[in-house]
Amino acid sequence: MTESIKLDIVSDVVCPWCIIGYKRLMQAISELGVADKVDIEWQPFELNPHMPIEGEDLKAHIAHKYGSSLEDQKRSQERMIEMGEEVGFKFDYFDGMRMLNTRKAHVLLEYAKGKGKQTELNMRLVTAFFSDRSDISNTDVLLQELQAIGLDPTEAKKYLENDQAHHAVIAKERYWQDLGVSSVPTFVFNKKSGLSGAQPVAVFKEILTELLNR
Repeated sequence: MTESIKLDIVSDVVCPWCIIGYKRLMQAISELGVADKVDIEWQPFELNPHMPIEGEDLKAHIAHKYGSSLEDQKRSQERMIEMGEEVGFKFDYFDGMRMLNTRKAHVLLEYAKGKGKQTELNMRLVTAFFSDRSDISNTDVLLQELQAIGLDPTEAKKYLENDQAHHAVIAKERYWQDLGVSSVPTFVFNKKSGLSGAQPVAVFKEILTELLNR
C-alpha cells in the first residue's frame, strides 16, 4: 500500500471553483480518515496575469472575458453561493466587487510554504476576497492576513519586495502550464495524474482510495 500522496493543487485565490473543489477534497479526506496521508502543496496560477494593479469591475470583467450577461452572472453567483453553503464557505458577491491582480498573493503563498503555513494563508486570502470584501492585491491587507496566522510581516514584506521571488512564481506557473494545466483548480496526484475542476466528494474519495491501496 502507498504510504502517502503528494497532492499539488494548482489554483488562484480569486477562483471560486478552487475553494469549492478544495472543500470537497477535504470532506473526502475527512470521511476516509486519511488526513495524515495526504501532503498538500498549493501551486500558482493567475487567472488574469495582466490585470492592472487597480483591478477591474467584476461584472465588466466577466462580461468582457466570458461574454456573460448580467442575468447569467446573477444566476451563476446564486448557484455559487448555494454550493458554498453546502461546503461551509460564504460567497459574498456585491455591487462594485472587483477582479484583482493576484501576483503578490502568490508570492506570499510561496513565503508561507517555507514556514509550513501555506494552506492557512491560502484560506485566509480566499476568505478575505470572497467573504470579507477585502482587497487582497493591497500589500497592507496581504501582510495583515499573513500576520493573523502568526507570520512576521516585516520579513514577509522584504520577501515580497524581492524581484527573484516574483520571477520564481512566474517560472512555476509556466512549469505547470507546460505540463498541460490550462484551467483551475487542477489536482495533481504524485506528479503523475491530474484531475481538473471541483469534482464531487465521491470522485475524490474514489481516487484517494485507489492511490492509497496501490
